[in-house]
Amino acid sequence: MSILTSWPRDQLCLSDERRQQAVDAVEAAFSSTLKSLKVDIGLVEMLDAIYVPLGAWLMERKSAQQGPLIIGINGAQGAGKSTLFTLLEVTLSQGFGQRVVGFSLDDLYKTRADRQALAERVHPLFATRGVPGTHDVDLGVGLLQALKEAGPGQITKIPVFDKSIDERCPEAVWQEWLGPADVVVLDGWCLGALPEDDEALANPINALEAEEDPDGTWRRYVNEQLKGPYSELFEMLDVLLMLKVPSMEAVYEWRTLQEKKLAERVQYLDRTQQPSEPLRIMDEAQIRRFIMHYERLTRLMLAQMPGRADVTLHLNNNHKIHQIQINSPLVCNQRTF
Repeated sequence: MSILTSWPRDQLCLSDERRQQAVDAVEAAFSSTLKSLKVDIGLVEMLDAIYVPLGAWLMERKSAQQGPLIIGINGAQGAGKSTLFTLLEVTLSQGFGQRVVGFSLDDLYKTRADRQALAERVHPLFATRGVPGTHDVDLGVGLLQALKEAGPGQITKIPVFDKSIDERCPEAVWQEWLGPADVVVLDGWCLGALPEDDEALANPINALEAEEDPDGTWRRYVNEQLKGPYSELFEMLDVLLMLKVPSMEAVYEWRTLQEKKLAERVQYLDRTQQPSEPLRIMDEAQIRRFIMHYERLTRLMLAQMPGRADVTLHLNNNHKIHQIQINSPLVCNQRTF
């Protein structure tokens, strides 16, 4: 594998010797999980060129504040947010000795019953998860606050959403985090998004908006959610990272690949453990309609966010990072951490 880019040298926040130590530690930790991540044999080069320097940069940011560092990962469907979280988790824990906990904005989706109630009260399109308005933002704010304040022995319960049945899992099977955290990572497709100007909402941008939201009720409600509840959640982030996809068409292609992988996973489930309700796997036509729910905000973020996220990792059509854009440069002192 050839590395297409590397971390800017003026933002390398640790010595060459310390970077090599961190790379070796992270590589060893990844040896058992390499196959599950489907990362190719260039992992060591990527750790050295991108992920360990990113980890050191984040540690430099953390050194300037009290309490855990809260990192947000923004990226359209299929961009690789979960993989980036895993890389950060192992890099920061094994390479820099941090206690790292993470969850997804997806895990904050409202229950299907709550979304259906919203669909009946405001607009039928809210029955479909995804856009601002379909998440339990209060749950997310409370969870981040709990993780920031957690003391030794304290258990923080983290919700889990099962996309295969389009429903939040029972609290009995939520994840549990014990004690305080050094780093909290939250990923989400619309994390950090800003609302549009009201005038921009007047014209539909795709067939879904034109045919199912002709008067703009749905998209205006989404925009109001960004102005209000979601802004409170996003303001809790200390650092925002963006995985920038190359185009809207790439979103369709990569989200389709995600759905195929989901279908492959569920078909291997033990039949005795299958859920009582049918699995909700989408075909290509359903995926295209599904993505239309996200298109307006995704296009807005692709245009605006690369210049305002703290770090933007630009992806090419082959899903490789080909440019690193740092919008919040630090004064790095070659720390040893």
